[in-house]
Amino acid sequence: MATSPSSSAQAAREHVAARLREIRLDAGITKRELAARAGWHESKSSRLEAARTAPSDDDIRAWCRVCGAENEAAGLIASSRHADSLYVQWKRLQSTGLKRLQVSSLPLFERTQNFKVYCSNVIPGFLQTPGYATALLRNIRAFRELPDDVADAVAARMERSRLVREGARRRLAILLEEPVLRYRIGGAGVMAGQLGGVLSAMDLPSVSLGVIPVDKDRQMWPIESFTIFDDERVDHEPLSASVKIIEPEEVAQYRKAFRCLYEQAVYGAEARALIVKAIDALN
Repeated sequence: MATSPSSSAQAAREHVAARLREIRLDAGITKRELAARAGWHESKSSRLEAARTAPSDDDIRAWCRVCGAENEAAGLIASSRHADSLYVQWKRLQSTGLKRLQVSSLPLFERTQNFKVYCSNVIPGFLQTPGYATALLRNIRAFRELPDDVADAVAARMERSRLVREGARRRLAILLEEPVLRYRIGGAGVMAGQLGGVLSAMDLPSVSLGVIPVDKDRQMWPIESFTIFDDERVDHEPLSASVKIIEPEEVAQYRKAFRCLYEQAVYGAEARALIVKAIDALN
């Protein structure tokens, strides 16, 4: 498995690796002895202890059996699976198409009351029109060579967004970098409709929307897009993976980043003026 761009995932893997090493040392055997008894090469023991290779469930069971610590196996397997869940390759998530990904996240969206969303690349899913979502997901489908279920995926995304935006107690604080308003996804007509949709969303009582002007002096630089769920979990999506962050200290870093970015944004009439300017530039 590839190394995660998230320190949460790597830290979780290193925790499992460190525990394996402790179990071996407590048993008083060398890595060479462990490898011989487990039936694998000594280098594998070194890779597992250094967190360079993620252990399989069978690897953990064998390690604990050899060290006389079978009672540790179940907990370590659970920890290892959790580490894997923090970094999930897109190929695995999207192997059956894009709809599954939209539907699978619905329970998280339904139970979340407060969303903090920062986007530096595209209009966030919460605000996407069907036309924009269709153009974007078509591009993603083509790039990743996925089954074509774009129409179903768009329908699922629209339903998910409706549930979130119409929730009586939910709050969405959304920050957009100004260039997001200018990136053409789907052509001028689609973008005009999308930007009009962003203007309409600003009237919703559940939505607070800010735009960070491109000509503003920055204290917080543009970073990857991310979403914070109830101040407890962060999701962000680099090109090759979906990363879930739950480590409290790391989540706190994203909350701090959001506060800094929030202070740099403009709201109300100033934000509307930037959106209208982007619409006018389409003509």
